[in-house]
Amino acid sequence: MSEVLYEVSEGIATLTLNRPDQLNAWTAQMNVEYNAHLASAEEDPEVKVIIITGAGDRGFCAGADMSLLQSVAGGDVEHSGGEFSDEAKDVALGDEVREDFRQQYSFLMGMKKPIICAVNGAAVGLGMVNALYCDVRFASETARFSTTFAQRGLIAEYGLAWLLPRMVGQNNALDMLLSARLVGAEDAKRMGMVSEVFAPDELMPKVREYALQLVKTCSPRSMHVIKRMAYNAQFETLEESCKVAVTEMMDSLASPDFMEGVASFLEKRPPNFPSV
Repeated sequence: MSEVLYEVSEGIATLTLNRPDQLNAWTAQMNVEYNAHLASAEEDPEVKVIIITGAGDRGFCAGADMSLLQSVAGGDVEHSGGEFSDEAKDVALGDEVREDFRQQYSFLMGMKKPIICAVNGAAVGLGMVNALYCDVRFASETARFSTTFAQRGLIAEYGLAWLLPRMVGQNNALDMLLSARLVGAEDAKRMGMVSEVFAPDELMPKVREYALQLVKTCSPRSMHVIKRMAYNAQFETLEESCKVAVTEMMDSLASPDFMEGVASFLEKRPPNFPSV
């Protein structure tokens, strides 16, 4: 059975973690399929936006499967499976992508296409890591977030000590990391982890509506450049960021996307932007 379902429709690639009876807990096989599908979506010129969600209505991803954790607890760290290795990192990233965005889970930030996470239930441990490395997150009212690490004798994994404070502030980040408490969807929205919270049966229709708006109205080139600028700016001074913006603006003014954006506005028609 495939542990990650993959579908492309209307310019949107949807990846669905597919172990609902185990709350979509992460396995080595899931890791391989997940990366392979992301690589396919990144390379497919028909795909403009990517959505990641979980099967069922209880869990987005409940973290690493207990079989992996038991292997590690038994001393088999090296051969515990894909969750603890660089295996299957198949997504091809551009030469301009920083090493910061080439790591095992941070590579989602280095991809050129927008990645939207529809958090349909518990996002715990590694599940929370995967959700937070997406570009935009929406949550079901049933969503719950927890780092879990301190309660398992672990640490802030996969760059979460860098990412979480930038997303929710140092106080909220340390609260979540030190206590490993469950945070509900509305509190996650208040902290800035998610943009909106929807009823469970509205989550995917609303997320797909948002994704379709990007597909139909926004330039793939512009979204790629804006995404790169926003993440690179985390390592830049304001002066550097301003200079980058000037260079990128001059390049965009000379692009076919700019000409099409202006023409479609003046002609009062939907734009027809080229693929990246």
